[in-house]
Amino acid sequence: MQALAPQLAPKLVAVTSHGEQQGELPMLWSLCTAWVDLGLSVMVLDGHKSETDHNPGLLHLLNDPMRHLHTEQEAVSLAVMPAAQGFEQLKTAGFNAHTVGHLFQNYGIVLLYADASSLARLLKGSGLTPLLVVAPLASSSFSAYQALKELLLNAHLHPTVANITLPSRTTTAMTSPVQNLQHCAMTFLGLEIKPITVSAVASAIDSRDEINRLALRLLENAVLMERQPIKRTH
Repeated sequence: MQALAPQLAPKLVAVTSHGEQQGELPMLWSLCTAWVDLGLSVMVLDGHKSETDHNPGLLHLLNDPMRHLHTEQEAVSLAVMPAAQGFEQLKTAGFNAHTVGHLFQNYGIVLLYADASSLARLLKGSGLTPLLVVAPLASSSFSAYQALKELLLNAHLHPTVANITLPSRTTTAMTSPVQNLQHCAMTFLGLEIKPITVSAVASAIDSRDEINRLALRLLENAVLMERQPIKRTH
């Protein structure tokens, strides 16, 4: 039974925010749905929402060691918790087994949703591959590159890039945002990017299959939230 114990620990994944929430949020919720369909419960820690007394979150769990017992007892298939102040409190110590290993043990997945700067501080050196969503918008390549650079140079994290594509009839001869990102990453960072394509408008079956493949990819690259140093799942 001891050999199986690590598989019971929650898996940590992250989605990087870089100003394109119209692409990030639908992707985030689609991924959560895919994981729930696999039988995994998901806790989303939202770095864009601040904790309050009326809407407690990560900060309250960190400051009250007994609160997590109540949270575990009420674990549901999908939960969202504000975490902005909690992330700020953890920016020096990091989001790791030592600081939060006692939390969320009843969840299969813990997902951090925050900007690149926050994730770089929280996850530095963890080996995690945060998801970076590139929307089919001209501004997406620039903000995605800035996030990529932050994660790579300041935290040694290599993101998984998801490229959201539009139907072929709406495309033009212009270079796409993800191609711009690939060019900048190779030119200025020496990093080759192999994006995973997800269709913005596709048949229900095709779209679901693409999301499921991405969901499984992120699980493969997750880290285990054990009560010992954080490590990759494979």
